[in-house]
Amino acid sequence: MSTGTKSAVVIGGGTGAPISIRALLDLGLDVSAVVAMADDGGSTGILRERAGAIPPGDIRKCLVAMARNPKDPFVRAFQYRFDYAQNHALGNLILTALADTSSSFPEAIAVCEELLDTRGHVYPSTLDRVVLEGETRDGRRLYGQAKVSRSDCAVSNVDLVPADAKPYEPALQALRNADLIVLGPGSLFTSIIPTLLVPGVIEAITESRAKTVFVCSLADMQGETWGLNCAEHVEALLSHGMQGLLDFVLIHSDFSAPPAAGSDTQRFARITGEDITPTLKDGRMKDGIKRLPVNAELIDRIERMGPHVIMHDFVDPKRLTWHSPDVLQEAFREVLGSCRSRRK
Repeated sequence: MSTGTKSAVVIGGGTGAPISIRALLDLGLDVSAVVAMADDGGSTGILRERAGAIPPGDIRKCLVAMARNPKDPFVRAFQYRFDYAQNHALGNLILTALADTSSSFPEAIAVCEELLDTRGHVYPSTLDRVVLEGETRDGRRLYGQAKVSRSDCAVSNVDLVPADAKPYEPALQALRNADLIVLGPGSLFTSIIPTLLVPGVIEAITESRAKTVFVCSLADMQGETWGLNCAEHVEALLSHGMQGLLDFVLIHSDFSAPPAAGSDTQRFARITGEDITPTLKDGRMKDGIKRLPVNAELIDRIERMGPHVIMHDFVDPKRLTWHSPDVLQEAFREVLGSCRSRRK
């Protein structure tokens, strides 16, 4: 890490964490990612089942997000999917092949970091073979990350099996040394929380001097959180190890003007949380976007838990369920510039 340069660690994976990674890199921070290793769906699931591979998919996505030149032909090819061959991504196959020939998944990642000319490092949270189990709010148990993510009822809690999985030490060290730890955006129960469940991760966050920030989802996208409001997202995070450790929560609001100082009424006057599509249809959103419920009462509820809420219009106008990298970057700058930290 360069002297005087702040370091940030992103916890998560999927399509959400890369947005935070790019925003932080563009701020000039030294950036690392710590990725959950419970994925068992799609190309990753096939490689995990048939080749005994450590899940490569979210590692691949974070590596690409860190590539110095995203338009480089190899970087683009790394993401290429073979729709005629079980939809495997080339990067997944390369990571699996390198891990097999070198007998080391971390070495495979290091080789790909060099090939992609990444501006940061990606760490698996564990090298052990772990499986995610979840319990739905109507009391059913689900086995496997893919089944948890596609639940037809919101999830109440998740566990890693085995519970005593060995953490990957370089990941813990990155967390201990961080100035900023960003959780998400991403799937709450299947991307963010599984990393927190690895033994040693919460302890490393506790030992760090970092400010911690949770990037709350913009919309209901998956069954695992279907119908949960913004406060329930935060409560789930706290109940899975982050109690007393979360400093900031970033929440979308389409308010158009800054509120008057000290005026809660004006602060929340333009927060919206209405549903554009009222029901989950075939597990997908077809006719619109179901925004995460947000209102003044819910924001107050979050702040009574401890974290400070920062609100912006985070929607990317080109991809309405994605966070805008520019607005996210501005929010991270606000967090870094804040004197507020409840732990240090």
